[in-house]
Amino acid sequence: SIDPMYQYSLVWFINLYIVSIEESDKSNDLDERIENLNNHFTYSIYRNVCRSLFEKDKLLFSLILCIGILKGKDKVDDSEWRFLLTGGVALDNPVPNPAEEWLQDKAWGELVRCQEFSALKELYKHVIENADKWKEVYDNPAPHSMDLPDPWHLSLSPMQKLIVLRCLRPDKIVPGVQDFIVEHIGRSYIEPPTFDLAGSFSDSNPCSPLIFVLSPGADPMSALMKFADDESMGGDKLETISLGQGQGPIAAKMINKAIQRGTWVVLQNCHLAESWLPSLEKITEETIVPERTHKSFRLWLTSYPSPKFPVTILQNGVKMTNEPPKGLRANLLRSYLNDPLSDPAYFSGCTDGMAFHKLLFSLCFFHAIVQERRKFGPLGWNIPYEFNESDLRISVKQLQMFLNEYEETPYKALRYLTGECNYGAE
Repeated sequence: SIDPMYQYSLVWFINLYIVSIEESDKSNDLDERIENLNNHFTYSIYRNVCRSLFEKDKLLFSLILCIGILKGKDKVDDSEWRFLLTGGVALDNPVPNPAEEWLQDKAWGELVRCQEFSALKELYKHVIENADKWKEVYDNPAPHSMDLPDPWHLSLSPMQKLIVLRCLRPDKIVPGVQDFIVEHIGRSYIEPPTFDLAGSFSDSNPCSPLIFVLSPGADPMSALMKFADDESMGGDKLETISLGQGQGPIAAKMINKAIQRGTWVVLQNCHLAESWLPSLEKITEETIVPERTHKSFRLWLTSYPSPKFPVTILQNGVKMTNEPPKGLRANLLRSYLNDPLSDPAYFSGCTDGMAFHKLLFSLCFFHAIVQERRKFGPLGWNIPYEFNESDLRISVKQLQMFLNEYEETPYKALRYLTGECNYGAE
């Protein structure tokens, strides 16, 4: 099922297209101009949609976008695409499995069903006759990167190779899909943009709410508070309230006052006030209108996914997720772009700069490793735990504090605080 927070309007789509017309590279050559428009608009759609998707859905969106582009160029066979998604219709397999010791019956059944495609008609026969060669593919730790046995490597299209990978090693379909996307539309489409509060704010306007779609372990409030200070909207210019029983009327008064003054309002945990959400929808439609709203006003909302969340707010607002990104590289980048490391004064404010930068990288790398290990659940830990930004933030602050206060680096104290208290205590 599709997450209830994934809502986008035609008006939003058209506005992105208009922005692409204005911002894409100009050219007097019509073909070049169209190519520039297509490239700019495609990446704009990817960037803006990815901003509001959970990490688990971003690669799937990239694949759907890639397939849509290839279909438009008539480069994808619909039946092959359906087979990649489903593995075909399972029927009794009349052909006995030639390698039961390593090839599962399910995989063999799918290989036999591949004969419905002319390019793969003889594949299962080749597997029967060359089982040892195909076992090398099956046993390889990176089968998506290796050449298939002759003549299949040169005769199959990238989509057909994905189908073979799906049959033999479905556990490697994710890196296979990533390679497929890179080959057809570029690497930037498998590297989602990092959480960018400033970019989301610049895409908003006083009448479009900014919505944080929450996930376990994610707390955007510290980043929002820091951003408010950077925009000179901190202190009494930023009002926050956690919604719950009886808080709706108070929130409505906050909004009415902020509209006039040009300040910011943060409504936290909207999912806890489902009965008041229709009133919030009415406020956004009838009260927060251009002619009565100060240009500096912004409405910030935080909510876990909820089917009761008003669709019109989701369609007209700027949605953001704030999950740890997938991959060590993206995770490291995110750590350096987050508060407090994003502040140049803090980053260069340690008395022992060289030691701080080296230990800081080690700390961020450790944090990325710990977060990547979540895919294994409780393995290696007592219980599954969502290590989050607050664990890294307190460790970074302690690191700089100790380096500023001690002439020699207190490795033992740092190891104990970081390993035993901040992370190990979980």
